[in-house]
Parts: sequence; structure tokens; C-alpha cells
Amino acid sequence: MSNSGKLYKFDERRGEFKPYGLTCELWLPDLMRKPDRHNEIELNYFTSGSITYLFQGKKIIIPEKSFSLFWGLVPHQIVDYSGSQPYYVCTIPLTQFLGWKLPAIFIDRILKGEVVIEDSEPHSAYDEFLLRNWLHDLSEDKDSEATLYEMHARLLRMAAKVLPLKKSERLKIYSGEISKVEQIALYIAQNYMFPLKISDVGREVELHPDYANVLFKKAFDTTINDYIIQERILHAQRKLITSDKKIADIAFECGFNSINRFNAAFRKINKCTPREFKKKYH
Repeated sequence: MSNSGKLYKFDERRGEFKPYGLTCELWLPDLMRKPDRHNEIELNYFTSGSITYLFQGKKIIIPEKSFSLFWGLVPHQIVDYSGSQPYYVCTIPLTQFLGWKLPAIFIDRILKGEVVIEDSEPHSAYDEFLLRNWLHDLSEDKDSEATLYEMHARLLRMAAKVLPLKKSERLKIYSGEISKVEQIALYIAQNYMFPLKISDVGREVELHPDYANVLFKKAFDTTINDYIIQERILHAQRKLITSDKKIADIAFECGFNSINRFNAAFRKINKCTPREFKKKYH
């Protein structure tokens, strides 16, 4: 059987942050007992049926015949699904995604942790034709140039459809800066639960802390410090929903050294207290 005929499921033994690379595969819907995290942009497409992700403390339903796009570094976990038909999963390395210079507001939505969903039913036959080609081509050539061009063009069309009018400004970041931005994001994702300063991040990626912050803000429209806090709050949201740990224990586990700071940061992002959040979603 060729690789294009394989069916995949999430491997729970898979290491956190282990890269997938550039892929297009067929996956079987299945519940996940733990979230997945990887530093690629992930695209899902269902010819029939749907899945429900736990994503940033919320349940997000991906319906059939819809293109969905999100950043895999944000923990995502399948908690429900309908139907049993395989669905398409594509992963695009972050450096490749940023290098395409898609509209800045579109990139901003993805990097801030949104699941962008486009109803593609009117042109589902075209999308399924593309996906079948990507599946076949990437099974034979992991660097298929045709697939990269088609993915780029399809995401441009997606951005044009889901963005407000007159919001097409391109991301102002150069190709030489993209790998540094990716290194910063991955380092924070792996270390946010520890005491972490901008100087630590700068040292890790061999940049002056101020310059590292400038580059990061160009790509993410937020500072490194604010992004670290967002990562910690995302961790707290998952723990509040999926465990019965005490709120104080969760705060310290997420990297906060003060329960007051944790409560203030949580309220600022979620507009509610950790206790209210737990009561609503647990």
C-alpha cells in the first residue's frame, strides 16, 4: 500500500512539540486523552461528519465541508466527533506559513490562537480535488513544489473570504527574521511554567532582548512578556476544565509566583475569575 492510502490516529505516546513537518494525511476521527502540541499550522477538512476540539478552554466544532486552520502550538484535543469517515489533516511548518506573507490580520488571528473556519461547501469539489493531489504528492515528495504553491494560493483565497474588506496589509517581517520568531515561540511554549524573562529568551535565540521583543511583536502583535502570560493562562484554563486540582496549585504549576497575580491575569484575559471559569466549563 502506498503512503497515500494510510489512515492515521493521534499517537498518545508522541512527544510534546515533536514536529510533523509538511504533511497531508487522512486521519480517522477518535477521542484524544491528552492534547497535541506541535509548531506547525494545522488544516482540517471533513468530507462528512465533524469533530469537536477543546481549544483555549472552549469547545470548537469543525463542521463538514469546511476548511479550518489553527496553530498547532496551541494545545488542541478532540473531545467529541460525529461520523466515522476519514478526514484530511495538513500541517504546514510555521516558517513556511510566515514566509508566504499572507495578510497580516489573517496571520494575527491564527497566531493569537483562533480557529479560523471557512465554509467551503460551495466549492467543496475543488477543495477535495486539491486535497487528494496534496495527499498523493506529499506521499511521494515531501517538498512538492506544486503542493506548496497550491497551499499558498488556497490560503490566500481563504484569507480574502474570511477577512473584513480593506484589511489586506501584509506581514512586515523578513525571511531572515522568521526562524528567530519561530525559535522564540517554541522556547516560550516549552518553558513558560518556569521563571522566564526577556533576557532568558534573548540569550536562547542569540539576540539582544529588545530586538527579540521587536521581532516578536512584528509577528504576534504582542510583547514577549504578554505572550508568556497568555501561555500560562492557557495552561490554567486546560487544568481548570480537565482536572480537580486546587486553583492555587494550578496557579503555581503554570508559572505564577503569586495567587494575586494569577487571579489578575486570568480576569484580564477571560473577564471572569478562575473559580467562575471552572464552574462554567468543568
